[in-house]
Amino acid sequence: MKIALLQSSWHNLLQKIKANSQLGEVIFVDLVNAYCHPERHYHNLEHIQYLLNLSEKVRDISDNFAVLQFSAWFHDYVYDPQAKDNEVKSAVYAEKTLNNLNISPDIIQLVKQIILSTQKHEPLTDNIDNLIFLDADLSILGASSDKYVKYAQAIRQEYSWLSDRDYQQGRKQILANFLARERIYYTDYFYQQLEVQARANLEAEIELYADKG
Repeated sequence: MKIALLQSSWHNLLQKIKANSQLGEVIFVDLVNAYCHPERHYHNLEHIQYLLNLSEKVRDISDNFAVLQFSAWFHDYVYDPQAKDNEVKSAVYAEKTLNNLNISPDIIQLVKQIILSTQKHEPLTDNIDNLIFLDADLSILGASSDKYVKYAQAIRQEYSWLSDRDYQQGRKQILANFLARERIYYTDYFYQQLEVQARANLEAEIELYADKG
């Protein structure tokens, strides 16, 4: 992971909306430190870079591109697999930080809603950027089977404190909940590209746990 690329992306974002670049540098260091925690095997800087790259691909259907980018940067700022309020704490941090940067209140409100919506991966608003971001955050589910396996292994590492039995039981429930949806992806862009592969990946992981059980 090249920090310089992320730093450039962050500064370009701040420059476009005329935010305080000096304060932005302090915030960037704070973000990097958070995402570089050694226990983050998936929810790390690579995940952020992936979402930033993906947001570029859906820029044309976005209503406010800055909202997508800020959501990518802040949505997993707080990540403790043993806690249940990560999204709330991340949203609070995002609101405080973006206010300090003098970001538009409209942008801040949408970023907050998007971060909070990742808790259950259900939109809290019908704003297109909320739908896009939820789909982008779950796009890994529709990756090729080998990439999906690496993702699943990384998630297991983040929950290493759980026994195999407890982890598999919880994981199967989460995967089953996604499969029970009429659509995993809300936007046509992601649905058309990833829905079929995502369902195949989820079913394969559930079957893997059944074989072990």
